[in-house]
Amino acid sequence: MQHDFIKAFNELIVTRRSIFPDQFEAGATVDDAVIEQILTNATWAPNHGKTEPWHFTVFTGKGLEVLAKHQSQFYKDNAGDNYVESRYQKLLQNPLKASHVIAIQMVRTTTKNIPEIEDIEAVACAVQNLHLSVHAYGLGGYWTTGGITYKPAAWSLLGIEPPNQLLGFFYIGKIATPSTNAKRKPLAEVTQWIR
Repeated sequence: MQHDFIKAFNELIVTRRSIFPDQFEAGATVDDAVIEQILTNATWAPNHGKTEPWHFTVFTGKGLEVLAKHQSQFYKDNAGDNYVESRYQKLLQNPLKASHVIAIQMVRTTTKNIPEIEDIEAVACAVQNLHLSVHAYGLGGYWTTGGITYKPAAWSLLGIEPPNQLLGFFYIGKIATPSTNAKRKPLAEVTQWIR
């Protein structure tokens, strides 16, 4: 039985793929209880000092429109000469293609002597748990650092203030079009053994 679990776990990891908003089933929603379980799984990520330096803001239903309008308008107001209409339209439309969009925040640990990078790494581990959980449920997921991610002036919607940071958005939806198979470098190219 343990062998079956290990085999299934290995398969889950190697078959996980990013599923982009255009690949989601239009109008299909995921039950909020499933999203809550996926987020619970995320919170079991390793983190230095048991600080749990993550916070999630979940957009769904009309909330997706709020996110779409906020980030597209911010882009339009601030892009200046770099404005591209197709970029604006993407920011306006992509959130509406998802069932849920989760803003991923790193809450900076200030009560312990923990380097900032370790808080960021812990949140990245939580995102990996999100990705694997979404895949286990047969759903599509995509972590993006686009939109307002690196624009602190636009974080007011989420109530984020430095030293906390927005680390991106995780899109979740039902899959209409799966991603193709991916490749990885041979293990020997990315591994060094010292015996």
